[in-house]
Amino acid sequence: MPAFIEPVSRREQRERHSFLQTERPEEPAREGARGTLNRMGFRLRPSAEEQSARDDELAVSQHWPGPRTIAVVNGKGGAGKTPTTILLSAVFARYGGAGVLAWDNNQTRGTLGWRTDTGAHDRTLLELLPEAGRLLGTGAQSADLAHFMHHQPREKYDVLRSKPIRLAHENRLSPKDVDAIHSVAAKFYRLIIIDSGNDESDPMWLRMIDQADQLVIATTTRADHAEAGALLIEALEERDERSARLAQRSVAVVSQADPKATASEIEHVMDGYRSLSREVVSVPFDHEMVDGPLRYGALGKRTQRAWLSAAAAVARGF
Repeated sequence: MPAFIEPVSRREQRERHSFLQTERPEEPAREGARGTLNRMGFRLRPSAEEQSARDDELAVSQHWPGPRTIAVVNGKGGAGKTPTTILLSAVFARYGGAGVLAWDNNQTRGTLGWRTDTGAHDRTLLELLPEAGRLLGTGAQSADLAHFMHHQPREKYDVLRSKPIRLAHENRLSPKDVDAIHSVAAKFYRLIIIDSGNDESDPMWLRMIDQADQLVIATTTRADHAEAGALLIEALEERDERSARLAQRSVAVVSQADPKATASEIEHVMDGYRSLSREVVSVPFDHEMVDGPLRYGALGKRTQRAWLSAAAAVARGF
């Protein structure tokens, strides 16, 4: 007896295209001459430059499942780690919304707190640590973090400071302390960007690497800064398999700290990192980055665009 075959329904027999639009059309140009013409009633597509900026904005606006941790590193002081931490935090918070933390993971005189706004208190990670167990409990609320974090009202991210007025041995943290702080941060923040110290042998520094999902190598165009960053990548490639993956997938951010640096000098550093890192981004010289409080909104347009590119490069690594 032949097997019974279920009859095909009329709906299954025909192919029908949905009336709903499946692709979202690109918005008309808003910038430059095309944007001016569009405000007069035309409907021109964005230029390649404007489209590239929109693509980068979309990349940094994403929310990933689970928290992500970025470690900003270089074994040489003055290489731009703190500005890189601040400005990446600002870009991700501005375009992706709240839930971004900049954390000063430095045994010595970390300056993240000196270059960002102060909250209504002077507390640091040293005051947070004894409360970590309570903050990890079921009764803790995100608003409880305001007792320890310094919110940046213009840029929309939070800062967890170290205490640079104390001697290094008074600030000494263990790997367990780093784990505790990271657990609190991962519970309440979607993106954790860690500013690091210069001692690559410090257990606190090494534990940060173990917690990181991605590395950003911060360097200026100075030869000693660039060499220190390159040596760090090579050392991590030899440390263990996980560290090697982080090194190979790193993003190098080359800041032009010297206004007199030539185009060939900048390209020399960038070219050297292209064989070491997944992506390399150049940031032009900007007086607003030299000293004092650092805010993304105060930077020149070219510099803002460069930091957006840097953040998008990081985002593409998640």
